[in-house]
Amino acid sequence: MPPTYTTQADTTMRQVVLDTETTGLEWRKGNRVVEIGCVELVERRPTGRTFQRYLNPDREFEPGAQEVTGLTREFLADKPRFGDVVDAFLAFIDGAELVIHNAAFDVGFLDNELSLLGPQRGRLADHTRVLDSLEMARQRFPGQRNSLDALCRRLGVDNAHRQLHGALLDAQLLAEAYLALTAGQSELGLASPGGGETRVAVRFGSPAPAGARPHVLVDVDALAAHAARVAAIRARAGRCLWDPVPA
Repeated sequence: MPPTYTTQADTTMRQVVLDTETTGLEWRKGNRVVEIGCVELVERRPTGRTFQRYLNPDREFEPGAQEVTGLTREFLADKPRFGDVVDAFLAFIDGAELVIHNAAFDVGFLDNELSLLGPQRGRLADHTRVLDSLEMARQRFPGQRNSLDALCRRLGVDNAHRQLHGALLDAQLLAEAYLALTAGQSELGLASPGGGETRVAVRFGSPAPAGARPHVLVDVDALAAHAARVAAIRARAGRCLWDPVPA
């Protein structure tokens, strides 16, 4: 029975956003991991700690895979093998919640790499729990494209510098997309026109006295700025509090 991955994050714990690059699409055909990239988050804040390794796969790339990553067999020839970095890798992710986009792919490859070293290494599930951000995105945006590139565009994450797939770069982009995907409106920190952050404090108290309300005229520029702000909130949070509730 295939493993299941959670779509409910525990944001009070340490998280590691992870991505891999491989020689092909299927580990059962002998394909191997050629790069691991990880970004650490603690309580939803990047700590600056990362883990990145290129790996010698001891095999050729499948057609097309080399073009996606830009890596070559020659470049990887003097890089360590997975067994040489496994202890450092497991130490980095130990006890963390892994955030992976399309988790079945990366977990399948990493579990295979661990199995090639012997049963004493176990599986990823023995060291950590896994949250699948692709499944989260599908729940949030049903019927839409939810690749990492599509998610970055939808959530306002700048990925213009992503010309090739790279595990650390993709993990960094996924960390930004994941934080935007799971952000509440209270922590959006949207940029104000002056370049700083705007955070709105909402206070609940007694309603205003009944009576005539003032008629306020709003100029075109203010309306446009308001519309842009609402669009930014909606892009990150899915909807605004004042949007109509779907029937």
